[in-house]
Amino acid sequence: MKVTTAKVKAMSRELEARLRSGHEGLHDDCKPVVAILARIADKWSVLIIMLLGSGPKRFNEMRRLVHGISQRMLTLTLRGLERDGLVTRTVFPTIPPRVDYELTPLGISLQLPISNLGEWAYANRRKIEAARSRFDCDTTSKKAIMSHRPSRQG
Repeated sequence: MKVTTAKVKAMSRELEARLRSGHEGLHDDCKPVVAILARIADKWSVLIIMLLGSGPKRFNEMRRLVHGISQRMLTLTLRGLERDGLVTRTVFPTIPPRVDYELTPLGISLQLPISNLGEWAYANRRKIEAARSRFDCDTTSKKAIMSHRPSRQG
């Protein structure tokens, strides 16, 4: 499904109309989408999906490649991705057992949207860092002004 700017605007208008009309059915529609987005937007899931894009990987290979992820977090992430149908787990009957993880067709279909979002984040990182700095300076200035104001006692 190709998403255009016009389609996004139409979807935004539809969402706004539903919110203004009392949220009719909105919670039921959004609940599964929110759960899916929570899974695929997780930082570890994004890394694992992109890493598996180059082919099947073993658990310990991924653990070595993804710095900062604990064994427990990698296990939980892979289980969640497998549960959602994005990753398959294949156990080979060797000693010791060999376990490979790879993307399913559904997982492969997620790589392009994730890549596009990553490219957008990378291309706009300086603008976002600048906006954060401005915000932080403004917030710090406002806090300083508020702390030096005489208190009003009634």
